[in-house]
Amino acid sequence: IRYRYPELGGNYNVFHHTELLSQLISEGKNIIIDSNDSLTAYERYCSAEEDPERQEALRQHVQSLRRHLRGLGEKEYQRLEGTYTLDFVLLFVPVEAAFTLAVQYDGEIFSDGFEKNIVIVSPTTLLATLRTIQNIWRYENQNRNAQEIANRAGALYDKFVGFVSDIETIGSRIDSAQTAYTDAYKKLTSGKGN
Repeated sequence: IRYRYPELGGNYNVFHHTELLSQLISEGKNIIIDSNDSLTAYERYCSAEEDPERQEALRQHVQSLRRHLRGLGEKEYQRLEGTYTLDFVLLFVPVEAAFTLAVQYDGEIFSDGFEKNIVIVSPTTLLATLRTIQNIWRYENQNRNAQEIANRAGALYDKFVGFVSDIETIGSRIDSAQTAYTDAYKKLTSGKGN
């Protein structure tokens, strides 16, 4: 995946592990990754020559990221009908330094996002986050399969219990038939008047 950020002067290779992302999507699951935050204030921070100008640009950068968090939280993408997704959305900041700077400046931004069901990720943390999601879904699938196996085993056990009960009934009826046969045979072959 390549992400274009013209205000920073070009393209950035963001995520090379498209196989993992394709695998997660092909399993019928959705991962919502939003990366529409503007890095204009971050660009001003990088190009600022004076410290007051730099501090103001940094404040605006964090403010822009917070505004995006708030807007993303209001959209509630994780509640979209017809999607099988997580309870949270990933907010991708494609420039590692912009992500790091925001978190250093505002230590609460990450936890505030999490309270809105948004996890902020960067190029460094995106792959680990996607792997974690993949493992969660794998365990969920294994648990669902284990439950299905348990349900089928229970149904099979019930069938065997019914079958054994029927076999016992057949056995007792065979015993009754054998007794009736023996009694009838004795009447013909032994005793008085045969």
